[in-house]
Amino acid sequence: MLKILGKAPSINVRKVLWTCAELQLPFEREDWGAGFRPTSAPEFLALNPNGMVPVIRDGDFVLWESNSIIRYLASRYGGEHLYPAEPQARARVDQWMDWQATDLNRSWSYAFLALVRQSQQHRDRSEIEASCANWAKNVGILNRQLEAAGGFVAGERFTLADIPIGLSVNRWFGTPIQARPDFPAVSAYFERLAGRPGYADYCRNGTA
Repeated sequence: MLKILGKAPSINVRKVLWTCAELQLPFEREDWGAGFRPTSAPEFLALNPNGMVPVIRDGDFVLWESNSIIRYLASRYGGEHLYPAEPQARARVDQWMDWQATDLNRSWSYAFLALVRQSQQHRDRSEIEASCANWAKNVGILNRQLEAAGGFVAGERFTLADIPIGLSVNRWFGTPIQARPDFPAVSAYFERLAGRPGYADYCRNGTA
């Protein structure tokens, strides 16, 4: 059986759990990370030298990096409805997954750590304001894409890209940002995701 190493509250672990729900793929999960077994342990570093969750073990195959994991699972376990085989359709999905992992993630990092995690290393008010502004700029990009695409981020149908982006939208709404801009297409999109397997357990589950 597929084994997932990583604590359930982690946003990157939740990408994998939500993907498994969409694929109806059974798994076992082990708690690793802050508050649980340390990822600095030699046995964990032997699997992922970066010391970060998630890691999967699929038989003898070991893989880390959350977006790589969910691409693998969709390709391995009949997920063409999530991750199309046709090159241009797949590239569109990859484009938005990569955008989430780079531009979008980088924009919310400082603000999230300051406002939700209450990190003492992230108390600079100007940095918080700059992060919130950049985050809003990127959510605005997503809002325009959703208006144009027809319902989901890569087009009219739910795809693998909607899992990491849906989790990021959950984080946007779960962070106490002052004067949060209104993005109607993003709000409607987040409600539209509610009918998906795994959404309640792994996305809108009270964890940002």
